[in-house]
Amino acid sequence: MPLPDVLLFTTPACPHCPGVKQALGILAEERLIASLEVVDLVAHPERAQAMGVKSVPWFRIGELEFEGAMTLGELRTWAMRAASASGLKDYFFEMLKSGRRRKVEDMIRADPQRSVALVDLMREPEASMAIRLGIGAVLEEFQGSAIAAPMVPKLADMLHDPEPRNRADAAHFLSLIGDGEALKLLRDCLNDPDPEVREIAYDALSNPAA
Repeated sequence: MPLPDVLLFTTPACPHCPGVKQALGILAEERLIASLEVVDLVAHPERAQAMGVKSVPWFRIGELEFEGAMTLGELRTWAMRAASASGLKDYFFEMLKSGRRRKVEDMIRADPQRSVALVDLMREPEASMAIRLGIGAVLEEFQGSAIAAPMVPKLADMLHDPEPRNRADAAHFLSLIGDGEALKLLRDCLNDPDPEVREIAYDALSNPAA
């Protein structure tokens, strides 16, 4: 994957902005980022408003958005992640683990295809119950819309996972997405060998809203 471009918003009065700017400059010298653009929020409030920037330092590494101070080591890690295929999945993991679910929701609203990374995250051994609950909360927020529909093909694959918990989670998330393809897959789950998977599918298909 190509190196990420970086956009940084600062203000003259921000005590942490110079340190973040300097660290990002070092990453540019190390050729870990493709470019660095620094924008003064005071001079360009309209641009900050359009991007939803409310505090500084605010910066975007590739497609990954952050607020607040970070060390050089942390910034270096995220620059490398942003340039990897797993960068978005790792980002969603950190946002959900730290209670910043709204950031995940905002990014998926901006590009629904990003929701696929949530399925990749579910397959991670580190994906604790809290992370899975966070994914469920994101999908509940999108319930009744087509925003999370890109997840359906990968969730369909998870219905064949040998681990019953993964199949149950996939069935639950399909019930929250609730489009025609998701409901078709849930009908097949009525014959799953695991009783929890069958119960989730039955409840979803018995719901009048379905």
